[in-house]
Amino acid sequence: RRSSDLGNSKAVTFHFWDVGGQEKLRPLWKSYTRCTDGIVFVVDSVDVERMEEAKTELHKITRISENQGVPVLLIANKQDLRNCLSLSEVEKLLALNELGSSTPWHLQPTCAIIGDGLREGLEKLYEMIIKRRKMLKQQKKKR
Repeated sequence: RRSSDLGNSKAVTFHFWDVGGQEKLRPLWKSYTRCTDGIVFVVDSVDVERMEEAKTELHKITRISENQGVPVLLIANKQDLRNCLSLSEVEKLLALNELGSSTPWHLQPTCAIIGDGLREGLEKLYEMIIKRRKMLKQQKKKR
């Protein structure tokens, strides 16, 4: 749980669940993303070998029916390291253009150790969540 002042908004509270990326924990992800407002998906920008696996899992979790349209903040961590992938390389390797128009996403460069980029990423996630809530509210009114 983390509270932050974001942009011009009042204090916002985020509840985070670090569910880990180990293969044996992945079946549990569905339980944690049910009824969620947003997903934060972290990738290691240096670990090129695991990008295909990350892509598979990212696409799998965004295609779960309960997660249709849920905004995704992709954290490209370790962007401070010389041998990291560029954002365009991460975007291409994760095939973000294939997520579909119903899944809003933002790819944020970060250095988690010193916190660079984290606030900006959360601000973008918050904006996507608010936009989705407004859209869902309007759809409800039309019914």
